[in-house]
Amino acid sequence: MASISTLFTKTPNPSPSLCLPRTPKSHFTPAFRLPIPLHSKTRTHQKLRVSSALIEPDGGKLVELFVEESLRDVKKREALRMPRIKLSRIDLEWVHVLSEGWASPLRGFMRESEFLQTLHFNSLRLDDGSFVNMSVPIVLAIDDAEKHQIGDSTKVALVDSKDNTIAILSSIEIYKHHKEERIARTWGTTAPGLPYVDQAITNSGNWLIGGDLEVVEPVKYNDGLDRFRLSPAELREEFTKRNADAVFAFQLRNPVHNGHALLMTDTRRRLLEMGYKNPVLLLHPLGGYTKADDVPLGWRMKQHEKVLEDGVLDPETTVVSIFPSPMHYAGPTEVQWHAKARINAGANFYIVGRDPAGMGHPVEKRDLYDADHGKKVLSMAPGLERLNILPFKVAAYDKTQNKMAFFDPSRAQDFLFISGTKVYFLHRKKMQTSFFISYLMIIPKWLKIIQTGHAFFSTWKYLMDDVSEQGRYILQMRTLAKNKENPPDGFMCPGGWEVLVEYYDSLVPSNNGKVPETVPA
Repeated sequence: MASISTLFTKTPNPSPSLCLPRTPKSHFTPAFRLPIPLHSKTRTHQKLRVSSALIEPDGGKLVELFVEESLRDVKKREALRMPRIKLSRIDLEWVHVLSEGWASPLRGFMRESEFLQTLHFNSLRLDDGSFVNMSVPIVLAIDDAEKHQIGDSTKVALVDSKDNTIAILSSIEIYKHHKEERIARTWGTTAPGLPYVDQAITNSGNWLIGGDLEVVEPVKYNDGLDRFRLSPAELREEFTKRNADAVFAFQLRNPVHNGHALLMTDTRRRLLEMGYKNPVLLLHPLGGYTKADDVPLGWRMKQHEKVLEDGVLDPETTVVSIFPSPMHYAGPTEVQWHAKARINAGANFYIVGRDPAGMGHPVEKRDLYDADHGKKVLSMAPGLERLNILPFKVAAYDKTQNKMAFFDPSRAQDFLFISGTKVYFLHRKKMQTSFFISYLMIIPKWLKIIQTGHAFFSTWKYLMDDVSEQGRYILQMRTLAKNKENPPDGFMCPGGWEVLVEYYDSLVPSNNGKVPETVPA
């Protein structure tokens, strides 16, 4: 990662510090125009304007919650006399989010009034009567023992796993953690198996504590990626240095394939046609908690580097940074949070695709959310009126051109739907076949397989009742590492694909049958 680390380092130097060296232009020629409606049916008051100024943060001001450096030692000494709350990894990620102003104008973990507004209205009312969008609760849970320890104190110290003071929460309010209500309102279901719920809510405390946050120690992860974690203020500075008159954000938690690149390059072309002079892409991979089967952040960043090195995206008009938020997989509810946070980073356009922030139903054999509801909700969401939502056409692999292209329903038989992080291979002995698999999407019990052979394409289903999910992953990854097969030409840049092969190869069980620790990327 040495080369990419020099590109996205937090620095006051001019914008080339965030760029890779100039590389050849992408070899992908956009096949269709990206439709960007000038007027939304649900936002008849909104007009798309070409402006050279960055969009204002929610509430008119970016709210950063850091203690001045000269006062940090004083605050740390004060914190030693306060009740202490130990933060989990996800709690720490939320402190990071709050401290840098991603949730502006929120000034700390939510008090009950803010919590209820978020759950029931997906927005917060400001003092002047206006609204800002806020769809995901940002709360801190404590248990009975911690509540008793706090007693009548009005301040608490927040510490990490090593008991280092990270922040002070003041003017606190403690209220009941109604978990079922929170889960039902956020996810639209209380079915078991929701990843974030299992990780952060089910076994958390029965109380929530809110208050004003003062961060005395900026959050660092020491994973080799901190330099990529640009704050909203740093991103705004970078966009200004690049003379961006439009910023279009693309969030992903997957490796970049050429379908993604087609969408991003075509969006820039469309913005240029609309009159913008220098639209800049914010390629913004999610860097907080993700479920176990997602490709780890370090490997994704390594793969993104190769995408830029191979010229699939133009480094002169692309800023790559990490979005520190944890992932909920809460579909239309969560995608509002993703869009709102990018406003605070300076983005005035947000690309949204099929089933954003969605997942398969944890119990039933179906998607948890309607695939189109995310983009529909964004077009109507209160507090997001200033953000231009860009729903994109579906990109698929065009077999006649051997590349990713926008799907054409009139010749549907020519297209294959494949996904970068779902590219697995089924064990040959299990299937008793000699072809290889280029796409595998796992849903509970069923595996929908789209196969590619030398001269044919077909779709069929296979049920693996006797193999656990973990066993299936080990089986697929072992076969992938063994075969070192390539995807169809034009699906992903070769360098990016090699990173994925290396990642899955690292998960091949050793001779003792255990899956080794993931190799840091």
